[in-house]
Amino acid sequence: MTEQMTGAQALVRALEHVGVDTVFGIPGGAVLPAYDPLYDSVKVRHVLVRHEQGAGHAAEGYAQATGKVGVCMATSGPGATNLVTPIADAYMDSVPIVAITGQVPTPLIGTDAFQEADISGITMPITKHNFLVTEAADIPRTIAEAFHIASTGRPGPVLVDIAKDALQDMMEFSWPPVMQLPGYRPVTRPHSKQIREAAKLMIEAKRPVLYVGGGVHKAHASAELIELAELTGIPVVTTLMARGTFPDSHPQHMGMPGMHGSVAAVGALQRSDLLIALGTRFDDRVTGQLSSFAPNAKVIHADIDPAEISKNRHADVPIVGDCREVIGDLVTIMRNEHDEGRKGDYSEWWQLLNGYKQTYPLGYESYTDGSLAPQYVMERLSAIVGPDAFYVAGVGQHQMWAAQFIGYENPGSFINSGGAGTMGFAVPAAMGAKMGRPDATVWAVDGDGCFQMTNQELATCAIEGVPVKIAVINNGNLGMVRQWQTLFYDERYSNTDLQRVKRIPDFVKLAEAYGCVGLRCERPEDVDATIRKAMEINDVPVVVDFVVHQDAMVWPMVAAGTSNDDIKYARDMAPKWENEE
Repeated sequence: MTEQMTGAQALVRALEHVGVDTVFGIPGGAVLPAYDPLYDSVKVRHVLVRHEQGAGHAAEGYAQATGKVGVCMATSGPGATNLVTPIADAYMDSVPIVAITGQVPTPLIGTDAFQEADISGITMPITKHNFLVTEAADIPRTIAEAFHIASTGRPGPVLVDIAKDALQDMMEFSWPPVMQLPGYRPVTRPHSKQIREAAKLMIEAKRPVLYVGGGVHKAHASAELIELAELTGIPVVTTLMARGTFPDSHPQHMGMPGMHGSVAAVGALQRSDLLIALGTRFDDRVTGQLSSFAPNAKVIHADIDPAEISKNRHADVPIVGDCREVIGDLVTIMRNEHDEGRKGDYSEWWQLLNGYKQTYPLGYESYTDGSLAPQYVMERLSAIVGPDAFYVAGVGQHQMWAAQFIGYENPGSFINSGGAGTMGFAVPAAMGAKMGRPDATVWAVDGDGCFQMTNQELATCAIEGVPVKIAVINNGNLGMVRQWQTLFYDERYSNTDLQRVKRIPDFVKLAEAYGCVGLRCERPEDVDATIRKAMEINDVPVVVDFVVHQDAMVWPMVAAGTSNDDIKYARDMAPKWENEE
């Protein structure tokens, strides 16, 4: 059945067919034709954000909370360029979003027309794929292709830039369209020979570690991972993007590795003789100085993206495939090996690692002047709100404290800006997560610096009825930058003081101005009551200004560019490794 309609109507119809229920965006001249039929759609809810960056991050939060493709829309020129940061963020963290932008009419492309920007050229390095559509007839097929590309293989952002005349022209609509993606065939099934090689190394190893990244969560392979870990008895570390993919409470969990990881997790990687790297990319924040990372370890590296394998660290056993399939195959082959009496012995390894865990647990400084430690706020949030909520963080100290001191038991329950480290991510991403999962409790944990970048989306939350809860960890500074200034720049605090003493802005009054409830907490003894009060309010957004000590730091820490062996668990305090005793 074909039907005569405009390109704009075809766009909305195509979005309905691919299952879109929520779009975050702001209209403008070039994209206006698309907004007219959107007005009539009963299947697609459009959320009018206050800044296009908010639309992009909301689409990311929605995608990560639901597992579906998030969608944002903007007009040409500055509207489209305001989406660049969230698109780059989604690209770094492999988040499936489709960004739809209006473009000036085809005859004007390349003439520096009003509100013209070459957004497909600008975003080429930070999208999985992008399209410039100049024919109305191509719109349905392009939308189908965009959603297929964004959600399959290694997920990522896709941009669809549509010229205004293509939106206005008439065309024949039919569904489903025939996709034209001859070169796009992501490999999901791992090679059986590589699986056998991996199993052989796992049995021979004395000090293996399951090094688990965000790809395991993206593959929905948490249950398979737990099965593999329990079957083999191998310790597990979960990166920032994989928090919750393996439960924190599990006795085999060593914690988070990396620059601000636990001593046990960092020590496990450094002293390992075999890294079983699953859906992870050997990021610099995990490896520290690459040449000294896990120096005695062989590497099994499984990833759906062949470009990641051996990119930073040579893989002895490369496996290209979907992590769920890879781990499932490893479970099967390891079970067969065990049945035939071949099993790894890791008892000495566990003795060493349990020693690290007991000797160097995560800790923090309490303050004698009665001021609030931010880590204590995280511990109480974790205890009162519990592991079934979503926690959404931006970047910086608050993000690391949220990663360290909140207990994650469920895959995907910690949503944050990992690879790009985007200030301003948390508020709009929490809004998107809550709209995707209205049944769930969603807490944004934000810094006072990050919060001031996108807090205009509180207006969107209040008007659209999205009761997110926001914990502002207010230390009056750009905290992580200040920490580096303390440690590496002789306490010369150049441009990191946000002038908290003047209380500009007053976050409680700001929240109220935006139609939200504003609360403030400055003393440890008030933390529980404040969190409980926020939890009781479920009809409007709540902003809690947690005024914390400005000198609180994130520990442990591996200084950038140094070896993981040089980790400090507090200032000037380093763990004693086995070979130093």
